[in-house]
Amino acid sequence: MTAPYLELVCPAGTPASLRAAIDAGADTIYCGYRDCTNARNYPGLNFDQDEMIEGVRYAHERGRKVLIAINTFPRAGDEKPWHQAIDNAAAAKADAIIMADIGVLDYATKHHPSVRRHLSVQASAANALSIAFYRERFDVKRVVLPRVLSIEDVAALIKQTKMETEVFAFGSVGPMSEGRCFLSSYMTGLSPTSEGVCAPASHVAYKECGDCMKSCLGDVTLNQFAKDEPAPYPTPCKGRYVTQGQASYLFEEPIGLNAIDILPQLKAAGVTALKIEGRQRSKAYVAQVVGAFRKALDALAQGSTESFAGDLKSIAEGGRETFGAYKKGWR
Repeated sequence: MTAPYLELVCPAGTPASLRAAIDAGADTIYCGYRDCTNARNYPGLNFDQDEMIEGVRYAHERGRKVLIAINTFPRAGDEKPWHQAIDNAAAAKADAIIMADIGVLDYATKHHPSVRRHLSVQASAANALSIAFYRERFDVKRVVLPRVLSIEDVAALIKQTKMETEVFAFGSVGPMSEGRCFLSSYMTGLSPTSEGVCAPASHVAYKECGDCMKSCLGDVTLNQFAKDEPAPYPTPCKGRYVTQGQASYLFEEPIGLNAIDILPQLKAAGVTALKIEGRQRSKAYVAQVVGAFRKALDALAQGSTESFAGDLKSIAEGGRETFGAYKKGWR
């Protein structure tokens, strides 16, 4: 594998996915513990401490890095699980910890100052002043930017802050204000921000209604589809809502982000790393996406302009792709 044109940061929801991502060419893996401290807290996913130690060892033996996401927000008076997760990440020799909560960042800074700190997208830091605060107060080395910025916005922030910047390149568009999404908690009683559970499968139902199919989250119908129309997974930000008598995708459509064809522009903007979304996906999905981006990045590093977008069309969310806010900006 050639030296990275851009650092490729890839998801691992299980130890098997971690190995698959590394074997497919990931430079860096991000993952989380099997509890409420990470924003993908779903049954059957994530790592216990022994698995994390082994995963870090597997990565380090191959010259790769592991970032541990401890990026949810503690409930008042119940910060112990987050502190324990920080201690465990340090003991596992993580290359960095990804955090969003100010109290969690403060604990990591005071108790494990030698462990590198990254700012999670869950902190929703999208302007130079907020990024500067985290850098100056907690010595944050890298910021993961929200998925609401154009390439021009990203370039301007990097120029203003001089920070390492990680941006999303594939997966869910994630249109809500990250770290501030409460719609799912209203519908299910489980919080994405403090419990790491957005649109949990236990609350999802698909119901036949005559010639249509309804997708529901809890007691709320989020969408209705004709029999020949794809029915994507029901998440509140990608539901079809009736406003002024018209049903429409009020926030964002169920469509997949794919920035593989604009990697040179992201590199020119000063981006440090590309983040692939999908810790809840299968190891086969992870291997396919990572493999395509590895080929694209290695080709670009060698001066080639060959497109590898076709390798990913079949697995994009909703069967469609978008550059997201990178090209259209945010409404």
